[in-house]
Amino acid sequence: MTKLCEGRVAIITGAGRGIGREHALLLAHHGARVVVNDLGGSMDGEGNDQGPAHDVVAEITAMGGEAIANGDDISDWDGAERLVNSAIETFGGLDVLINNAGILRDRMLTNMSEAEWDAVIKVHLKGTFAPARHAAAYWRNRAKAGETNDARIINTSSPSGIYGNVGQTNYGAAKAGIASFTIIAAKELGRYGVTVNAIAPAALTRMTEGLGMGNASEEIKEQMSPAHIAPIVCWLASPAAAHVTGRVFDVTGQMISVSEGWHRGPSLEHPPDDIGELGPKVSELVAQARPNANMYGYDEK
Repeated sequence: MTKLCEGRVAIITGAGRGIGREHALLLAHHGARVVVNDLGGSMDGEGNDQGPAHDVVAEITAMGGEAIANGDDISDWDGAERLVNSAIETFGGLDVLINNAGILRDRMLTNMSEAEWDAVIKVHLKGTFAPARHAAAYWRNRAKAGETNDARIINTSSPSGIYGNVGQTNYGAAKAGIASFTIIAAKELGRYGVTVNAIAPAALTRMTEGLGMGNASEEIKEQMSPAHIAPIVCWLASPAAAHVTGRVFDVTGQMISVSEGWHRGPSLEHPPDDIGELGPKVSELVAQARPNANMYGYDEK
């Protein structure tokens, strides 16, 4: 079997369970040396437990791979720096950063607390920015020193962010931000030999059980296994994907799609300043425009 990531060093955040665990196991299977980062908190971000990260490391070493556990908080500036440095110090470099860690604190907007908003934004948005910032600085310094990079950042957005889902204004806003972050970072980091992409996965994990997926049939559970998310991430992490950057992929066990993002729709040139004239014309534009997507990425009916 061809090992796509032979010799590459990868950091995976939130890798103690679910989708992150599958990323870690598959990249290790394909020859990557892996830093398994997981704070080990509950689904809503409370507490910590180093056990899950060490369990994944044990699985990787049992298959003959190399891995270390890391329990730093990726939404903390210094913690994110320690995480990046742990890969460099242990394995001699860094090639891949997979930002996967996340929490949920779902609530309708009218009932959402400031703490519920702040916690989700911090873990998802700052928890993507901070590791990416420290990794990007490492790769930039290498490039300036005359070294070459074939590096990857792979972020985790969500259908809740790129399409929208009721009860998740905090989570959806963070995940939409990650999609935009991905596109902009790809434009900035290409000069240093770094690609930046994102996935918007849908899978059955402890984070989605509360959305009714826990009662799904065995067939659906298999189709929605987080194991089906890892292959595209492993490929994006490999040298084979050097030509792909700035893209967001909608991923399930049943389909992979390129999410095409915002485009300018029906337009009105030289709009009138008179509100009485403007209103009907805006209504015409809205009637001509494509509907927003539903949670599955298709036009809402």
